[in-house]
Amino acid sequence: MTNTQKIILAILVIGIFCFCILIGFAAANLWQKPLGPALELPTNIIQPTFPPTWTPFSDVNSPPTLAATGTPAPIPATPEPPSALCGGPNAMTILAIGSDQRGDLYNYGLGDVIRLVRVDFVKPQVMIMSLPRDLYVEIPGISDHYGITHGKLNQSYLYGNPGFGYYDGADLGPGLMARTLAHNFGAQPDNYIAVNMQTFIKIVNAVDGINVDLPITIDGRAADQAGRSDLVFYAGKHHLNGKQALQLARLRPYGVFDRAKAQNEVLCGLYDKLTSPSVVGDIPGIISSFEDNVQTDLSPEQISQLTCLGTQLKGSDIRLLNWDEGIFTGTRVDDPVIGYTFIWDVDFALMREYIAAFERGEWLGDASSAPSAPVDYPNKSFCD
Repeated sequence: MTNTQKIILAILVIGIFCFCILIGFAAANLWQKPLGPALELPTNIIQPTFPPTWTPFSDVNSPPTLAATGTPAPIPATPEPPSALCGGPNAMTILAIGSDQRGDLYNYGLGDVIRLVRVDFVKPQVMIMSLPRDLYVEIPGISDHYGITHGKLNQSYLYGNPGFGYYDGADLGPGLMARTLAHNFGAQPDNYIAVNMQTFIKIVNAVDGINVDLPITIDGRAADQAGRSDLVFYAGKHHLNGKQALQLARLRPYGVFDRAKAQNEVLCGLYDKLTSPSVVGDIPGIISSFEDNVQTDLSPEQISQLTCLGTQLKGSDIRLLNWDEGIFTGTRVDDPVIGYTFIWDVDFALMREYIAAFERGEWLGDASSAPSAPVDYPNKSFCD
């Protein structure tokens, strides 16, 4: 090989090496790039202050004890805190929304299923808080549209999406709902994901259905619907396809709080299927196939971290938080858009305390103190 050939070969090798580096950087950027616009939460929200959590067994404020020699006893070394699993952050909070939009698009639709999900990559643990859709709240930043300042929490999602277009943020309906939660209750979600009804059906069908074990019979038939067998789910085990799972999640014959508990059964069934050995390897493909059918600002990297963590959780690591129903009182207001409508009246300061504790990885509610529902639907606290 001549010197000229050697120089040409060296240039080619260096060029290929540089090209591979550039491809690597591009792949890394795509890997970390959110699949949708990031949340645009304001930074000047005043959070409520709380006294520090009292730990009766802590002696951090006590003077060091003296040894027999009169010299201070050695202070034990502080152990290194455990590191986050799966390359994730210590914790992240996700606003999860189920839209009642029936088509594949997100132009319209109310945010009827609302969850805050706190994912702890250190413990590890997942906490899921449901938020009643009928809370009547101040919706910030849309008053120049027909003078609207208030609405139900689920309306904030509708007003932010393109069909109504009352909100100018790129994060659309999920962004306006996140801002509404921050404005009224101090919530600070890091990310969001919204799924409409049609996409939910497709996701459940993509994993060949889910299994649920209902503690009671849920009968959503009206007096003139005796023949609607699709509206009744008997106590016991069921294998549900996407349409059936959606139907169960939407029924509320015993009230909205029991519907939230039934929805938790569906969520746990979906979690069990997504973390099963037969499905977990297909998750990247499932996510890719629905990339354009969900609203989310999660990146492929974050989805991979969540998938990784999911395979390491036990059912007892997933906490389903149930509100003390006694703090809510049903009433009605005259809304400028939907007229005379039902809402939940609640102490917003108390709600802020609940949500602040949730974002610290704690829970103020005691499910055992909640009043019994008419059919005594049990409070399921974990995905066991």
